[in-house]
Amino acid sequence: MLKKLSLSVVLATGIATSAFAAGDAGHTHDVDFSFEGPFGTYDQNQLQRGLKIYTEVCAGCHGLKFVPMRTLADEGGPHLPEEQMKAYVEQFSVNDEGANQHLYDPELDELRPLKPTDHFPANNSQGAPDLSLMAKARAGFHGPYGTGISQFINGIGGPEYIYSLLVGYTGEEKEEAGVTLYENTAFPGGWISMAPPLYGEDVEFDDGHSNSLHHEAEDLAAFLMWTAEPKMAARKQTGFVAVFFLTILTVLLYLTNKRLWAPVKGKEQKET
Repeated sequence: MLKKLSLSVVLATGIATSAFAAGDAGHTHDVDFSFEGPFGTYDQNQLQRGLKIYTEVCAGCHGLKFVPMRTLADEGGPHLPEEQMKAYVEQFSVNDEGANQHLYDPELDELRPLKPTDHFPANNSQGAPDLSLMAKARAGFHGPYGTGISQFINGIGGPEYIYSLLVGYTGEEKEEAGVTLYENTAFPGGWISMAPPLYGEDVEFDDGHSNSLHHEAEDLAAFLMWTAEPKMAARKQTGFVAVFFLTILTVLLYLTNKRLWAPVKGKEQKET
């Protein structure tokens, strides 16, 4: 069952802005994701679990409008079998004509079925942010102020922030200006207008993996990192190739320089 989230973006943004200015950025847990580091790669099974969590829990309010659905079958991502990917696309419901105008068929006067070439539907809940690039739009690690040292060592920390937000609800609530706010240790200011989206045991995984709150949060955060940077593995591979050839070029240039200048240096030594 999809959980409807209570959102008041204006109020939440105001609270976050004032709190962040005061230096309260919330607490972010450092998670050891498989894709971190120069040799890290996405865990295919984890991405598939994250996709299931998104579909059954998050898709009711949050869209992924920048993610082509065909990429679910790509290597380095969830890598669903072609037929499974097509079946997933066909069953995906679209119920917001305004946010998904490109799916509207004027001849039939209705929304047409999704195809693999389409993107995920956009937001279909007012005020809910799109999650396509959320893992790159949020920073979990900060400071020391103005130096970026923590981010250089730990990375930007977008997936860690998402994980920390999902597990950071304390259960405390309060009401301000007619809006219910929920205490969250990761959110700047400590109070957020989004109700807890995950409670643990929200979905059942086909691979029998644990569906505790912490594991679900890790899987969803990893999936949202993939939606934000689906070509991470290719980028890292390109970087390795570039560094390899630059290293060879450096050695060749050094040897060439040494060979060209050897006679000159030898002549200078004889003259002295």
